Amino acid sequence: MRRLYLQIYLAFVGILLLFGVLVSIAWWLIPSDEQDRRPLEGMGALLGEVLPGPGRPPHELQAELDRLAHQFNAAVTLRAGDGGLLAHAGEALPAAPSGRSASGWVRSPGGPMIALLLPDGRWVLARWHRHHHAFGLLGALLLLAVAIAVGAYPVVRRITGRLERLQARVDALGAGNLQARVLVEGCDEVAELARTFNRAAERIEHLVNAQKTVLAGASHELRSPLTRMRMAVELLPGVERPELRAQLSRDIDELDTLIGELLMASRLDALGQLGSTEQIDLLALAAEEAARTGAEVSGEAVVIQGDPRMLRRLTRNLLENARRHAGGARVEASVSALGSGGARLVVADRGPGVAESERERIFEPFYRSPGAKESDGGVGLGLSLVRQIARRHGGDVRYVARDGGGSVFEVDLRSVG
Repeated sequence: MRRLYLQIYLAFVGILLLFGVLVSIAWWLIPSDEQDRRPLEGMGALLGEVLPGPGRPPHELQAELDRLAHQFNAAVTLRAGDGGLLAHAGEALPAAPSGRSASGWVRSPGGPMIALLLPDGRWVLARWHRHHHAFGLLGALLLLAVAIAVGAYPVVRRITGRLERLQARVDALGAGNLQARVLVEGCDEVAELARTFNRAAERIEHLVNAQKTVLAGASHELRSPLTRMRMAVELLPGVERPELRAQLSRDIDELDTLIGELLMASRLDALGQLGSTEQIDLLALAAEEAARTGAEVSGEAVVIQGDPRMLRRLTRNLLENARRHAGGARVEASVSALGSGGARLVVADRGPGVAESERERIFEPFYRSPGAKESDGGVGLGLSLVRQIARRHGGDVRYVARDGGGSVFEVDLRSVG
């Protein structure tokens, strides 16, 4: 985003500079109105009496021109009616435009000059030395520009600074910080926008927290009847329909897994930061979990600071996911060290892999790939929890297609706590 305060500020300065340029152009190029012609004609008549006539010696004419130029601080030029140069004091001014028959102001390359027609047909051309006045005007405009620039900057910066702080809080809310609020400054439209944002953020936080509370409460309460159902299945008499009993047990196990995943997800959402952490040998943890699924583990012993329960769930979910999709093929896990006290856990399988368009969506809660069957197992929260736990430990998880077919999940973790 281009800085708004710079745009507003530069607009102020640009307008002022344009104004100064236009005033300067008007000062130099725009001659006076035609209503000044009569006084100028009177001045021409007076000069005709003061200046020596055409028949007088040239030195007398030059001396008179020098005296006039000195008194009026101007460049003065005397020309014949046909434009020929007769004498001049200071720079020789150009002749009046051909066809001109009356005194008046004339535009010229060096700025406007006055052309006075004498009674004998000669022309007196004069231009005042106004450079110091022009520099004074430009200096005044420069001082005005500096004053406006200095005075406008804090005002413009204050307005846009509040907008930038509001944008930062909006970004924080969008990133999941439901406690993001904006300091209300002033009583203008920007302040009202900040109040509106705070009200909306408070409402969103209330709704999300209420949803989390309901979800966590419902998940917890489901555990009691689920336990009773499991006990009832174990106490069912007879074995007339063992397949029904086995199916019921599988359904209960799946429901128990779902509730556990929901509780873990709710706990992760509710935690602003990790609770108690400890030193964990990630290779040993991976080996323990791999023993449950028959996966092979390799790598180096890397110790990181983290939540052991969450890291165990992360590892278990990755290994279970690989086992379900490997089609009986070997599942491999490895641990390696990263710089700055980090570790990388890699879980690979030789399953069908994931289409490129779905490689980010598989980390969404309850997402199932097209064509997935209920019999494949899983509740759709495993990989979502893996990403949440990895991010709680300063890292992330990514999917990489495996050469020769299959999937690779790479998890980077940092020591926290």
